[in-house]
Amino acid sequence: MELRHLRYFVAVADAGSLTVAAEQKLNTSQPSLSRQIRDLEQEVGVQLMNRSAQGIELTPAGKAFLDHARMALVQAEAAKEAALRAAQPTRPAFALGFLSGAEIGLLPEVDRVLRDQFPGIEIRLSSEYSPVLAKALMRRKLDAAFMRPEEQMGDLASTRVRTDPLVFVFPSDHRLASQTAISPQEIANETFYLPSRSAPAARRVVLEYFSRAGIELKPEHEVHNVVHAISMITSTRAVMLLPAYTRRYLPESITTRPVKGEVPTLDLIVAYHRANNSPILKLLLNSVGKFVEAPS
Repeated sequence: MELRHLRYFVAVADAGSLTVAAEQKLNTSQPSLSRQIRDLEQEVGVQLMNRSAQGIELTPAGKAFLDHARMALVQAEAAKEAALRAAQPTRPAFALGFLSGAEIGLLPEVDRVLRDQFPGIEIRLSSEYSPVLAKALMRRKLDAAFMRPEEQMGDLASTRVRTDPLVFVFPSDHRLASQTAISPQEIANETFYLPSRSAPAARRVVLEYFSRAGIELKPEHEVHNVVHAISMITSTRAVMLLPAYTRRYLPESITTRPVKGEVPTLDLIVAYHRANNSPILKLLLNSVGKFVEAPS
């Protein structure tokens, strides 16, 4: 069994179609991909997929095999990364990820702390959504990441950096701008947008908050990041719940108000792989208290 067989199998399972996987994911022909899957099934000794005109469906054996195939690919990628790192010069390097936008408040102090102890350090930065950062940590492509807690953390551990309260965000001339704080009931009939599934932690907190308040949300759109939120709020006069620290990015045409009563919050954590014994990581974790900032 070769890694390419596993890659092909995972691609087909994710696409739900041999044709789509061949043309859009693997850049190969459908007949060639079918042969590779048949070879894999012969090697495993059981049928992994049922084929039909509507696409493919994993058999029970295929579903069981899929989880192990994904893990094998992750471990193979981690092995490659470990080998590449071992071949690098001895100059200390640290791959650090940030939830997009969080680096503005955190990076200067993080950079100072690391360089004070490791003057020649090379800090490799990434700015992404939390799920992307979590995958990079699991694959050992990052040493640490400032991100949101994810439901599936696997071999990752974390330390809380701070807790961000959420605030209501809407146009500055909105009827709600005359109030000092907003209750969830007051936006029940407003155009309301949710964070997209690319920010699952924020989406989950918002949905659970309104559920506890007894309000059934009927969001008309989803936004992917703060820039997208600004655009949609400005153009459609919508209301959103966003972390309070995003105030620093908002133009004068958009304002915020605190939540009245129970305040929904989002934790910001620094996450890392449990097997990472880097002294740079240890310094970072021991310095977490220095990175706490007011979410202005």
